[in-house]
Amino acid sequence: MATKLDKSIKRELELDGRVYTIIISPNGVKVTPKGGRIGREVAWRTILGESPAPASSGGDGSNG
Repeated sequence: MATKLDKSIKRELELDGRVYTIIISPNGVKVTPKGGRIGREVAWRTILGESPAPASSGGDGSNG
C-alpha cells in the first residue's frame, strides 16, 4: 500500500554536475538549484493535464 502524501518530501538530485533540491508536496513539485530559493513549481493539476474546478457562483447551477 502506498503512503498518503500529506506533507512535503525533500530530496537532492545531481544532474550534469549540478545539484538541485526537489520538493514533492500535496500542492505539486518544486525544483530549485541547491541553496537557492527561486525555482520552478508545477501543480499536480498541470502535471495530470486537468483543468481546475470552476469557481462557485453561489447560484443554483443553471444558466438561465
